[in-house]
Amino acid sequence: MGAVPSTPRHTSTTSETAEYLIGTFVGEKSFPLASDFWQKLIELPLTLRYAPHHVRQACQLFGQNNGHTRHLAKILIHLSWCLQEAIRTSGAPSPVYMKAVNAVYISSVFLKYIIENLQSENIEESCFSLHENEPVPKDFVTGKIFDSSSLFIKSIENLVMHNVLTFLGSIDLSPSTSLLHQELLNFMLVAMSTQLLSGPSPGPKDVNPFIDAAMSQESLLVSLVVRRLLLNYIMRPHVPSSSAASYSIFSDESQPGVLQRVGSAAANFVLLPFNYLVSSNSEGSRNQLADCSLHVLLILIHYHKCVVSDEPITDRSDDSATSDSVSKVNTRFTVNPYSKGLENARDIEFDRVDVEENAQNGPVVRLPFASLFDTLGMCLADETAILLLYSLMQGNSDFLEYVLVRTDLDTLLMLILETLYNASSRTSNQIYMLLIILLILSQDSSVNASIHKMILPGVPWYKEHLLHQTSLGSLMVIILIRTVQYNLSKLRDVYLHTTCLATLANMASHVHRLSAYASQRLVSLFYMLSRKYNKLVELRDDKLQTKAISTGDSLVEDMSAELQIYTDFLRIVLEILNAILTYSLPRNPEVVYAIMHRQEVFQPFKNHPRFTELLENIYNVLDFFDSRMDAQRLNGEWSVEKVLLFIINNCRSWRGEGMKMFTQLHFSYEQESHPEEFFIPYVWQLVLSRCGFGFNASAINLFPVDLHANKQIYYEESNTNQNGEKNEQRDQLDP
Repeated sequence: MGAVPSTPRHTSTTSETAEYLIGTFVGEKSFPLASDFWQKLIELPLTLRYAPHHVRQACQLFGQNNGHTRHLAKILIHLSWCLQEAIRTSGAPSPVYMKAVNAVYISSVFLKYIIENLQSENIEESCFSLHENEPVPKDFVTGKIFDSSSLFIKSIENLVMHNVLTFLGSIDLSPSTSLLHQELLNFMLVAMSTQLLSGPSPGPKDVNPFIDAAMSQESLLVSLVVRRLLLNYIMRPHVPSSSAASYSIFSDESQPGVLQRVGSAAANFVLLPFNYLVSSNSEGSRNQLADCSLHVLLILIHYHKCVVSDEPITDRSDDSATSDSVSKVNTRFTVNPYSKGLENARDIEFDRVDVEENAQNGPVVRLPFASLFDTLGMCLADETAILLLYSLMQGNSDFLEYVLVRTDLDTLLMLILETLYNASSRTSNQIYMLLIILLILSQDSSVNASIHKMILPGVPWYKEHLLHQTSLGSLMVIILIRTVQYNLSKLRDVYLHTTCLATLANMASHVHRLSAYASQRLVSLFYMLSRKYNKLVELRDDKLQTKAISTGDSLVEDMSAELQIYTDFLRIVLEILNAILTYSLPRNPEVVYAIMHRQEVFQPFKNHPRFTELLENIYNVLDFFDSRMDAQRLNGEWSVEKVLLFIINNCRSWRGEGMKMFTQLHFSYEQESHPEEFFIPYVWQLVLSRCGFGFNASAINLFPVDLHANKQIYYEESNTNQNGEKNEQRDQLDP
């Protein structure tokens, strides 16, 4: 496969013909669109071996010559024509689909190399432009996409994405079409990877032609695509082995195809190693078509296109206003139709259809919510499933309502709590997404009430303490407090604290028969946070004594700000205890016992101006029970059992005299106005870590990459992007 391909002899073998055609494709000679060369190329059975360095040379040669030949634009156009033929002949013999599979695979391979190795501003010229004197078939400019020759150069990306999405959305999966569905999803991942070249804050100069073309499609097609991607995820169809055998690129046998070698041995340098070529025992149970569908969906629904606005923008945050990409211009984000499509998903079992709403917000996407819920529960160990669950609960009120009324919601909660229990083996982003899901669920009073009525016979995965006949509500309190403790020692993320405490606060007034262990942990939570608070006070005071205040010390200011945050945290914990004591003291004797047992932890804060009123209620309870205990004569020592029995008996006479009533705490999750700065990098980190999408690390600008680790990146999950997490949600500390 050299710079000048040799012309095959009349007696040439299939191997020589393949080498000639591939060599011609990457070579210097430009073939017009109407040339029969293209049909020979896409009909070629790619069943031959090529050494990795030959594939590497082919890609490099293609990159050098494409500016002259414009063969990438031409193969993309032929891909579109193949898809149009496949759509017209739905149910036709497999050769129609195999031509399309060949075309999309060749397009993916060389498009991937171009995206990795060209500056983003040059991608449109390389992919979507033909020379002005390029002969064009007469019927090429006719039809819905190409309505005039003047629009031709600008419309190749629209033509490609329209046909790719039309096939995905309108052609059902079958043994004969599943392979093409898989390859088109892989192509979309490659085409949308231009996002990796841009910075984490989208700007008007970002170049994402394929995904922008996807965003410009009609709402009906968008709804069909969203539905198909979610059905693929739910149904988890397999590519039949017979299809894989007939197309040897996708075989792991001893005779790999020309480009299969690219996907296996040469992947470390240039090209996309698809899932079915990656061998991993831990991934053995995963479904490539379902996973790839989810990856494409997540990229689409979280995409935000930034454009220059004609009108003044009054609601932009300081952070976004100062970013390089949007400085000195007013910008806005266009509406994402795929996010709207997800928002319009409705349960197929629910007969009501609001016609007026359908006309206003776009076509309804009908889905089996029961199957979707079950699939999410089955796959919740995967971080992408967690992100989809979050996206549905945050963006689709109908799906959230469905989740809230499920009678088996405990199965989902148990999976979430077990994952949080194993936080040390999870990413910080994964922990945070799960906590937000719990916060959203805790906003519903019926959920808060029901979880305390669900009794768990045991929790075998909880090792620190034997949990026997514990309510789900008690377990949730224990895990949330454990997460705060883990965060204090490891992550030290203020926003994670906020989310945990907000969820506990929402649960507080509904607490019923909290277990002894959960009650102890709740009081210990105040003690943990008070230790952090006291340490900050000491550090601040020491700093003030050793440094002149007049010089202005930013460190002192930072410590004062952190001190204020932990003051708010302590107040929330006190309000949680107050809510339990005020609204359900007789039903929570273990909480009273825990407060009495550790009452010394509250003493240092008795005169603190932020805590005085809240502590008055706690000491009112302590005085009530301490005075009755002192008045009661007892033979022998007070044992735990005797004290608890005493509390239970005296709870009957508790009337709450002297207790001050405070407004019940209620926190709501609210996504930041610019969530894209977190979600776009996060989604791509997940995609890279799960689909084996190898990408040149030096080309990635979307998130930080260790360039010294490996020139080629198969992204591994890490506890990064803390700033992004801050953009994920907002809780008000002072309700």
